[in-house]
Parts: sequence; C-alpha cells; structure tokens
Amino acid sequence: MYKILTMKTKIKVPPTKFGLSFEKAIKESIANRYEGLISRKLGVGLVVTKIHEIGEGKILPEDASIHYPVKFDLLTYFPEQHEIVLGDVIDNTEFGSFVRFGPMDGLVHVSQLLNDYISFDEKNSIFLGKETKKTLKQGDPVRARIISISMVEGKENKVGLTMRQPGLGAIAWIEQEKRKAKKSVKKEAKK
Repeated sequence: MYKILTMKTKIKVPPTKFGLSFEKAIKESIANRYEGLISRKLGVGLVVTKIHEIGEGKILPEDASIHYPVKFDLLTYFPEQHEIVLGDVIDNTEFGSFVRFGPMDGLVHVSQLLNDYISFDEKNSIFLGKETKKTLKQGDPVRARIISISMVEGKENKVGLTMRQPGLGAIAWIEQEKRKAKKSVKKEAKK
C-alpha cells in the first residue's frame, strides 16, 4: 500500500552539498538517506514530496557536516498481507514466476500459479496448464495476492504471491473467464 509518511529526524548535510541552495542541499540529503531505503518500519522509501520544517543546523566536533532537524513527507510503499497487486511477469524459472509490482518484486511459486497440473517449458520460459491450456510467459500482466512478506534490513527481502484464487492470475485468463461467464448467462437466459 502506498502511503505518505510525515517524518521528523535529523539530517546530515555533507560539505559536498554546501555549494547548492539551502533547500536543495537539505532535500538531496534526505533523498540520499531515505529514497530507495527498504525498512521493516517504513517499507520502501520512494520520494521526498515536501519539506515542512528545517531547524537550526549544528556542527559537531570532528564532523565537517551540518546536522539539521527536519520535518518532511516521504512517499513509501509497504506491502501488506492479503493485498491484491497488479504487475508484470519479469522472469519464469522452474520453481515459479517473478512478478514486478510497483517498486518491488515477488515470487509466485509454481504451486501457487494455477489450479491445474503445470509443466514448464525451459527453452521458451513458459508455464503451461495441462487441462486449462493456460500459459504464462515473461511480460504477461498479472493480478496476484500477497501471501507472505519477509523484510529484514540488510538481507534479501521476499514477498510471496498467489494466483490460485478466483479473480487472480494473468489478465488474459481473467478476461477469458469473464467471456465464458457472459456466454453461460446468455445461454441460461435463452432457456
């Protein structure tokens, strides 16, 4: 889920930024610290949207930087359990599909792709459902649900996804199911 967080902290402006305008030096210093940061508390820091307050700077002994108390807004993305996400398949491997949604990647394990027996064509990097004949290849847009999240600072972050529930899967599969449902309703109406 995307959120705008208002944060209060002290930011360190190094001497390399002293040539910039005051606001630009502060904003770049905040961006260097928080944009792209993956944290268990914040999620993924995306962009500093607004600086509300900048306090009086202090120089500490044996530190050439100036430390400013600041209050600012940061746009973040924090994946939440059971959240439905839209993304694209960026890679297929024998154990599942990697899906990029927003600023993160998640894995749909092969057991969570379809309610069908699935084979993997390694040469073409495509999954194929035996009975449904549904395929999943790199670049396919998908809808998935987050089923597990592991975000540990300093380590690899993992997000597990499923596409086995109704209304989930490749967008082409979902559209195909909608067309089948419409045909079924029309047949029933004629009776």
